[in-house]
Amino acid sequence: MSRLLHHDDLGKLLLRLAVGGLILLHGIDKLLNPASITDIGNMLDTMGVPVFLAYGVLIGEIVAPLMVILGWQARIGGLLMAGNMLVAFVLVHHDEWLALNAQGGWALELQGLFLIGALAIAFMGSGRLAMHPD
Repeated sequence: MSRLLHHDDLGKLLLRLAVGGLILLHGIDKLLNPASITDIGNMLDTMGVPVFLAYGVLIGEIVAPLMVILGWQARIGGLLMAGNMLVAFVLVHHDEWLALNAQGGWALELQGLFLIGALAIAFMGSGRLAMHPD
């Protein structure tokens, strides 16, 4: 039994599939609802940041998750997803950093797990069960 539970590469694959797959769904939603990118652009504009940078969300929520899921340049994909989450923390969730939800948990649990999961992928790499192990 203990030998079965010592499979780092399988753990890395599960992490890549979970974090990459769940973030990818957010990116697909943005592709299907382009107004959301416009909304992000408007938030950037109010901060004095060029609006075209809103399309960067597609890199962080489509390209990077695919890199991670496939295990191709997974460390870079993890960094891109982590960067995307940091931008989301600043743009969208800046008023929730210290907030709790109705159940007493952190209001940003999902976003926090995405950020930490993406960083874990960046630090650990893809493992051997990948298109291009790193």
